[in-house]
Amino acid sequence: MGTKYLAGLKAKADDSGEFHHMGHAPHPVIGMTREFFRMEASGGIVLVIAAVLAMIVANSPLYSLYDFVLNDVNFTIGFVGPENGGPFLDKSVLHWINDGLMAIFFFLVGLEIKREALRGELSSRDKALLPVVMAIGGATLPAFIYYMINKDGGIVSGWAVPSATDIAFSLGILALLGSRAPLPLKIMLTAIAIADDLMAVLIIAIFYSGEMAITPLIVSGLAVLGLIVLNQQRIVRTAPYILIGFVLWVALLKSGLHPTIGGVLTALAIPLTCPKRPWLTPIETLEHALHPWVAFLILPLFAFANAGISFEGMSFGSLFEPVTLGIIAGLFIGKQLGVFLPFLLAVKIGCCHIPKNTNWMQVYGMAVLCGVGFTMSLFIGELAFADHDTQTAVRLGVMAGSLLSAVVGYLVIFWAAPRRGV
Repeated sequence: MGTKYLAGLKAKADDSGEFHHMGHAPHPVIGMTREFFRMEASGGIVLVIAAVLAMIVANSPLYSLYDFVLNDVNFTIGFVGPENGGPFLDKSVLHWINDGLMAIFFFLVGLEIKREALRGELSSRDKALLPVVMAIGGATLPAFIYYMINKDGGIVSGWAVPSATDIAFSLGILALLGSRAPLPLKIMLTAIAIADDLMAVLIIAIFYSGEMAITPLIVSGLAVLGLIVLNQQRIVRTAPYILIGFVLWVALLKSGLHPTIGGVLTALAIPLTCPKRPWLTPIETLEHALHPWVAFLILPLFAFANAGISFEGMSFGSLFEPVTLGIIAGLFIGKQLGVFLPFLLAVKIGCCHIPKNTNWMQVYGMAVLCGVGFTMSLFIGELAFADHDTQTAVRLGVMAGSLLSAVVGYLVIFWAAPRRGV
């Protein structure tokens, strides 16, 4: 994420232990900026800023411009005239962000899933079983709560909205807690979030894809086959994977399946290491290269484009509309119970132990933080509903449920940390 000092900066110590910098010292603003982007929580902070800006714009005279740029300005690929079926790809700015840029985010998610599955927190059955069970509980109980609240109104297609955890936000909050959040707690949350992301990918692929078009689906299959061949041949250069991955993304876009799935499938095909040159780690190299772009550009841009909630005509009662209430209850109540109860049961029956240097309240606070759905919840909400009013209700529910989970989770972990000197 950058070096600690500007290139060429030299320092020497005098007898008093003070340092005299030779050459030009970095400007304080530059130094502060570098320190900020090195912070573990910086990605989550930028996401919050982007979401707040979106809400400010949506409730200002700039809203008409905001809405026009996102929904009425189109970018086109292809030169085929309307008489021949129109351009090859013609999407609004919002669709390019949600279907295009977010495919890169899901590509990074796929890289993380594969790395964790091969040699990380999901690399063995013993390591993976508990986080996966906790993630399943954290996905099914929120969905059930949403369904029970909305079943009479018939608006049940958003059942998966409260089922996702935003790993950037939740880990960012843990980072803000510093030493009050022990490392085993961060590892547990990371493992749960990775398993949660995998479930979200499967949910999107199975439940939120459109009608299938046969020819593009065949092309998608051939692209996947090409990725498998590259993997089996132990090709470590990433360019061929990216090229075939782009073909897969376009084919999925045309087939009716959600195109972001292509990012995950492409990532899963890339080798973790090279057998002949074990120092080469294509997955980790790509992760390090993509992380700043995803954390500080793609996700904030997604948040800015999707978090713009106009509060015109809203009241306190809007929080209790079925869709909004179902999402709030799913994220805040369903998530924490769905994650914490399987862990409690596993400890009580002797399948696992509380992580070292942590206590019950810290684990519970971590479970509450899993209710920070934000990015993934907004994304699924965009897929679940097409009409503007319902999407506004979804955004309000996601923002309220995520904020409530973030604040309560933070306070629980902060309060539960052992007091020094006691």
